Amino acid sequence: MLRELHIRDLAVIESVAVDLDPGFTTLTGETGAGKSILIDALALALGERGDAQAIRSGAERLEVSATFDTDDNPAASLWLTENELCEESGDCVLRRVVGSDSRSRAWINGRPVPVQTLRELGALLVDICGQQDYQSLRHKRTQREVLDSTGDTRGLRDAVRDAWRSWKSAEQDYRQLLTLEQDRESRRELLAFQVSELLALNPRQGEYAEIELEHRALHHRAQIASALHTALGRAYEDDNGSAQAAVASARQALNEVLDFDPGLATALQLLTEADIQIREAADLIRQRIDTLDQDPARENELDDRLAALQETARKHRVTADELPALQVRLSAELEQLGNYAESCSRLENQAAEKRRMLDQLAAELTAQRKKAAANLARDITQNMASLGMSGGRFEVRIRPLADAATGPDGADDIEFLVSANPGQPPAPMSRVASGGELSRLNLAIQVVATAVHGAPTLIFDEVDAGVGGAVAEIVGRRLRELSRNRQVLCVTHLPQVAAQASQHFTVRKQAARGKTSTTVQKLAATERVEETARMLGGLQITAQTRAHAEEMLAAAATPAGKKPARTAGGTGTRA
Repeated sequence: MLRELHIRDLAVIESVAVDLDPGFTTLTGETGAGKSILIDALALALGERGDAQAIRSGAERLEVSATFDTDDNPAASLWLTENELCEESGDCVLRRVVGSDSRSRAWINGRPVPVQTLRELGALLVDICGQQDYQSLRHKRTQREVLDSTGDTRGLRDAVRDAWRSWKSAEQDYRQLLTLEQDRESRRELLAFQVSELLALNPRQGEYAEIELEHRALHHRAQIASALHTALGRAYEDDNGSAQAAVASARQALNEVLDFDPGLATALQLLTEADIQIREAADLIRQRIDTLDQDPARENELDDRLAALQETARKHRVTADELPALQVRLSAELEQLGNYAESCSRLENQAAEKRRMLDQLAAELTAQRKKAAANLARDITQNMASLGMSGGRFEVRIRPLADAATGPDGADDIEFLVSANPGQPPAPMSRVASGGELSRLNLAIQVVATAVHGAPTLIFDEVDAGVGGAVAEIVGRRLRELSRNRQVLCVTHLPQVAAQASQHFTVRKQAARGKTSTTVQKLAATERVEETARMLGGLQITAQTRAHAEEMLAAAATPAGKKPARTAGGTGTRA
């Protein structure tokens, strides 16, 4: 769940810190106060796109951080562990900074990450349902995703997608081989020549680098020989000035006084070891001197080999190191062309088998989707009735795709049908549902979807758009029910919805010293009455309006089936 949200210099917000509890939280305030800016800020922390235009006037950068408790979120905890970003405390801090140059930086638990990584984790933490999300329900792609999500068919759909890609690749290989029939013979002759040339050259993996190293040594053998003789003399063979003679003299000097100072034994031992190492080095130098001029023609031989490798590599437009792999690839293609009929039959059978597997998986997916569609239609229809759309009906129509085609998402054309009023036949949602009906349908779907799936925190930006009165109260109750298993945050203009929340924040815009800023305040019980009264009565708040607000809050706080207590004046009090 989301525990803390800190915002600095975003739009009209100078500095805001919000501490959130589990359950149902509501955000209210006048139009234009900046309620949706809080949602935008959270979206930035979750990896949404940001630019310099969002920075508060006069500031050089905006900064947003969101702290989540992931102890009850196995998916997010596993993701953090796999990406080596977890903290022992179970907290997860997402931080985002956008500069005036529009450059964006992101951190997870204090470690810098790409924004895409932030977005991956954000999808496991929060679902944000804004106005654009309601509109997206009109699109078949979104409807298919909703069905697969609520019906738990995404795993099978992913298997269909993998099978489709595998079949597509096999079919492409088969078609490519068929097109080679026209110039198969000319291609075979060219390959035969190229392969024979490579076989004659017989390049080895890593050979070019080895030859270059040896060739360089031979080319500089005079310089190397001079260095070897100098090193041998200085190390061993100069009678008076060699390192070995100096070490021998030092050893003799220590030996003469060792009886008087036994502590010199360690130094003597080190000198003895140095003498041994000098002798061994001298032996290695002599061996290299003996082999240096062993084969004077070797340099010419290496010149020829390097030239042959370079020329062949240039001809095939590859590097010399890629020649062995090229030989293997061309030989395989030559063999395939030599057995064209057999290869063609084999690839055709492979493509047919993969197509059979694809069709089988697609049929299983269709069957599961139809079963899920029946359950989804039943549950959403029930929720529609409770959201003020009594007599309405929701259906999911599943038909084969045009030309019985099977694509990466299966073989189904999925469309949501809805009848918002009794007696009307269901029609595509894209043509029937109004804005208010779409928002309620979205809520009905969320109630069903999040029963098993979905992120632990749900954000609704004006889910109550287009509704009011008793329906608004029902929407609020639904959101409160939803918050039993999820943390729910809702931006609303309706007192009926706000009264159902367990935590209430108000967003206010104020001007001081020529600057406009937005503040966020958590409301106490008495303050909730005032804010609810404002939402009920507008500019003129009367005692009757306050009484109505108290009664509304008391009713929302009273368990179902009980009546709120009443004061002597007849107004409700908070339970």
